[in-house]
Amino acid sequence: MKYIRPIVGEKSFTCPHCNTVSMQSWWSRSWDGYTEQLQSSNPLWIGTCHNCEESTVWVNGKLRYPNSGSAPFPNSDMPESVLKLYNEASIIHNQSPRGAAALLRLGIQILCKELGEEGKNINTDIGKIVKRGLPPMVQKALDSVRVIGNDAVHPGQIDTDDPETVGKLFSLTNLIVEYMITLPKQVDEIYNGLPEEKLKGIEGRDNKKKDE
Repeated sequence: MKYIRPIVGEKSFTCPHCNTVSMQSWWSRSWDGYTEQLQSSNPLWIGTCHNCEESTVWVNGKLRYPNSGSAPFPNSDMPESVLKLYNEASIIHNQSPRGAAALLRLGIQILCKELGEEGKNINTDIGKIVKRGLPPMVQKALDSVRVIGNDAVHPGQIDTDDPETVGKLFSLTNLIVEYMITLPKQVDEIYNGLPEEKLKGIEGRDNKKKDE
């Protein structure tokens, strides 16, 4: 599912309530009263999703409600220890992109531990996972979160104060979980559901190849 980051005043984006890309209706007001015109100078904006009819509240261009932040919904297979950091990063994403990036990096480090690595040195862990046959695309995603998250703690050349730059890390985190947890689980479910005689045939074929 394509994710479009919520931005105040945009005609459509991914609703933080229903996680659907949908049209938005807007009204805005100044602090001293309601105005029919959508003036960029108005500090308070409220958008209504055409799909779920829930509202978003924005103050001075920043999303204040819902408090789940503007990140994509987390992958349903995300481990609880990683999910906790993901949700925390989502909440502070607009107010503190740098803090969100650091939390996502920590989440990736914990994910590596969930996948059987030591969880002490994220760079070493990624290297070991690569040797286990990790697809190059997922390796790039892991390293992107690692490097940008590290720059959030130790400032380098990456602008970790930019919500849009850091916002891409959420999608990468979901992609990593998709490829490293969801897809293998789905393949195993289908494979293990094959008839027993077919599984024995596959096992016999593989053992024959080993003997050769």
